[in-house]
Amino acid sequence: MRNYSELLVWQKSHCLTLKVHAVSASFPKEEVCGLTSQMRRSSSSIPTNIAEGCGRNSNAEMKRFLIISSGSSSELEYQLLLVKDLKYIDDTVYKELSEAVVEIRKMIHAFIRALPVT
Repeated sequence: MRNYSELLVWQKSHCLTLKVHAVSASFPKEEVCGLTSQMRRSSSSIPTNIAEGCGRNSNAEMKRFLIISSGSSSELEYQLLLVKDLKYIDDTVYKELSEAVVEIRKMIHAFIRALPVT
């Protein structure tokens, strides 16, 4: 069992989740059950699945949860583009958050490749 909170990829994805929550708080009220909720779920799914994978007993299970985490990062990446195009966030915020998502996804894939098959 790994301590997820010691993993840099988990730390970065947790910080990203906090930023997404802060940014989405200013979205129009009609988006509370729509994009606000979706973005918060997909962003929190990234560190949540890393944490769950760390609690599993095999590298194969860890990889499975990392793959889910990567999928959530792709989902969030699109949602960020959408909210930028809808003018809910400006280009600067979009760039910062989307670059963070891409970096995290690269870290997840590096982690997947580094895990030995058990």
